[in-house]
Amino acid sequence: MARQQKSSLLKKPFIVCIIAVFCCALWGSAFPVIKIGYEHFNIEAADYASQILFAGVRFTLAGVLTVFFASVAGRKILIPKKENTCKIFILSLFQTVLQYIFFYVGLARTSGAKSSILDSMSVFFSVLIVTLILKTERFTVKKAIGCLLGFAGVVIINLTTSSFGTGFSFFGEGFILLSALSYSVSSVLIKRFSQSENPVILSGYQFALGGVILTAFGLILGGKLTTISAVGVMIILYLSLLSALAYTLWSLILKYNEVSSVTVYSFMIPVFGCILSALMLKESLSTSLFVKIMALLLVSTGIFLVNKKEKLKSENSYES
Repeated sequence: MARQQKSSLLKKPFIVCIIAVFCCALWGSAFPVIKIGYEHFNIEAADYASQILFAGVRFTLAGVLTVFFASVAGRKILIPKKENTCKIFILSLFQTVLQYIFFYVGLARTSGAKSSILDSMSVFFSVLIVTLILKTERFTVKKAIGCLLGFAGVVIINLTTSSFGTGFSFFGEGFILLSALSYSVSSVLIKRFSQSENPVILSGYQFALGGVILTAFGLILGGKLTTISAVGVMIILYLSLLSALAYTLWSLILKYNEVSSVTVYSFMIPVFGCILSALMLKESLSTSLFVKIMALLLVSTGIFLVNKKEKLKSENSYES
């Protein structure tokens, strides 16, 4: 009876909206908080090894917390099936290792606001993968328009020379786009792998495994977190809790609702990313307000169109 009440509650549109927007706000806050973390740990923009080590520590802890929260909620220790060990490794390679090597290195070389918008390209990459490569969904006109609007937003954001930076850099903006592509591949993988395994288990264990790999990689390259302060520790703890909480909640509402009805809220991530970057990093909202609004509108409208089409026409939605 309790389980039925829980599922009924998580199917209510108002509850789904609150949880989804909350998750997007958490993910959006990661952009400026990571950059603040670099400052507190004295990690320079060119210090690839320490950036990777920073990511490794965060996601190792995030994986532990994800499994812990899910185990407490399920009242039993969640352990993956033996036959899914290889799947967890493959998933961790794309969702944590590759994605966050690109993300952390790229974020150090571009603004938090621009990164939040570029990272939202994962939605469009997901559409291209499932329609043009895997061909599990039809590439419709609305999907095409949505993708074009998203790319238009990226082009516009890279033409400005204001607080967004000075154009396009492969190790900056390019790495953020590669991070988005890695996440898109992982989204397709987790949708397939979750057919035989709890998605929360997949996320938690791949976080932990990917985090350990990143930590080892960062240490081998000579990465160090020498300047450790109370604020720095709180930042890593926040980022770890952010991932654990957001992915756990996101997985729960995905479990009881159509994927498209949940992912439609993902357009809020770049919005929160830009606003919070402006507030926390003092990235100006005034000097390029028109450009930021145009880019956000294009990206957000594109994401909305893609998800709306999936919701109305398709049962086989993708995850973002």
